[in-house]
Amino acid sequence: MTDAYAAAGVSIEAGDKAVELMRTWVEKARRPEVIGGIGGFAGLFDASALKAYDQPLLATSADGVGTKVAIAQAMDKHDTIGFDLVGMLVDDLVVCGAEPLFLTDYIATGRVVPERIAAIVKGIAEACVEAGCALIGGETAEHPGLLEPDEYDVAGSTTGVVEASRLLGPGRVRPGDAVVAMESSGLHSNGYSLVRHVLLTTAGWRLDRDVPELGRTLGEELLEPTRIYAKACLDLADRLADTSGVHAMSHVTGGGLAANLARVLPVEVAVTIDRSTWTPAPVFDLVRTVGQVDQADLEQTLNCGVGMVAVVAPDDADRAVAALASHDVRAWVAGEVTRAEGPGGTVDLVGQHPGW
Repeated sequence: MTDAYAAAGVSIEAGDKAVELMRTWVEKARRPEVIGGIGGFAGLFDASALKAYDQPLLATSADGVGTKVAIAQAMDKHDTIGFDLVGMLVDDLVVCGAEPLFLTDYIATGRVVPERIAAIVKGIAEACVEAGCALIGGETAEHPGLLEPDEYDVAGSTTGVVEASRLLGPGRVRPGDAVVAMESSGLHSNGYSLVRHVLLTTAGWRLDRDVPELGRTLGEELLEPTRIYAKACLDLADRLADTSGVHAMSHVTGGGLAANLARVLPVEVAVTIDRSTWTPAPVFDLVRTVGQVDQADLEQTLNCGVGMVAVVAPDDADRAVAALASHDVRAWVAGEVTRAEGPGGTVDLVGQHPGW
């Protein structure tokens, strides 16, 4: 039966070897609550710690990394895409104040190459350590005929917890609040269909092209891992808990800054963001100018230099910036919340980035 399955393109032996190669990395991404190791049918997490909560709310998120995997495959570099997956997952949780507890991943590939699968899982595990969550399980599926031998896709889900009384969101946002922007590490994991179309397809650039504006090759820039904000944002909420200073957070992913920030606003307020308060990394201007992409379209697709936003009480804005800086996250006050004069829950971007 095994020989017949192998003839159909699925290798049980390659799958087993991949599990052995990834075992060391998965072990590094543990928390004390994790029970057992990999190889079982389900990951186990001791939830008795939740007894310390008065009213624990579980938060969950599922996501992937989109077409950025095409860059990893083209460059044959697979140990960073895990940071993109984990960043997309855990930073969706922390916007409501939830601490990420554990994560599971799913890797689908046309052919299991053990070393490649292990490299992907290595990145996921290292990112879990950075986020403070455990990698407690996952699945590697071989899909010959559906995917080409060297193609793969990655996805995952994560679960976290927040005390009900500390839940962040629209109900806390007030006129006068300050909007603190947190710098992105680059493109993160959104808008790669546009970026690839502009730079690779239309402009015909190669991934090994040295780009002076970027100070490195195009491929190196496009594969820059997503910044993980989880620990910094949770610490920010803890530091300002004495004043209840953090009111909401927004993870800037697909849709851009305005659309994602609007998701955490009540209808009675509006936000104005001043573009002149920051200069996006050169890659954003490169996509804009080389592709002659309208700025509005660019801002609806890419993060344009802001990967996460915190809405805080105005008196706590400076404390917030300092707290984030202690985690090596550059932050600044980029805008303010006002009472809406018409239809609310909206975000307006005004001014212009220096040099644009």
